[in-house]
Amino acid sequence: MSQENVKAAMMKLIEGIQANPASSQVFFKADTEWVEDVRCTAQVRDFPVITIDEPPVLGGQDAGVNPVELVLVALGTCQEIMYSAYASVMDIPLDSVKVSVKGDLDLKGLFGLDESVPAGYTQVTFQTTIESSADDATLVKLVETAESHCPVLDIFTRAVPVNGSVTINGKDMNSI
Repeated sequence: MSQENVKAAMMKLIEGIQANPASSQVFFKADTEWVEDVRCTAQVRDFPVITIDEPPVLGGQDAGVNPVELVLVALGTCQEIMYSAYASVMDIPLDSVKVSVKGDLDLKGLFGLDESVPAGYTQVTFQTTIESSADDATLVKLVETAESHCPVLDIFTRAVPVNGSVTINGKDMNSI
């Protein structure tokens, strides 16, 4: 899709939301299932099933990326998408956008060996590289806009309520 097509799609969506603010509410869904060992599958929309696995050091067979790697992929690609979308709307030419994302994880937290260590990432860092013929001031504005509107970066940096329930053998866990 060309930058003109991206701009047309973004502008149509923005205009639709401006005309009907209630249309801005959307949801995304993924269904996952444990297969064996530490391998799982994920189904999103009508796309082919995704295999998620762990490397051998964590008991897996390396049949796919692991969940914490998927989180890094989500952050990097969401930023790249935001750069493309906003560059198209702002008429900024882009030659390339690449994001390298790294996460620090202490396995003591994962295995419950030290209660003071979180199970998840202790730090996430990224390096974005942009190639464009636009001037520096324009690109700085693009960076500020893309980063301040990136949904996955927002999820990382803002406490998001997460609610869940568990069903055990057909019964709600809270009733057991």
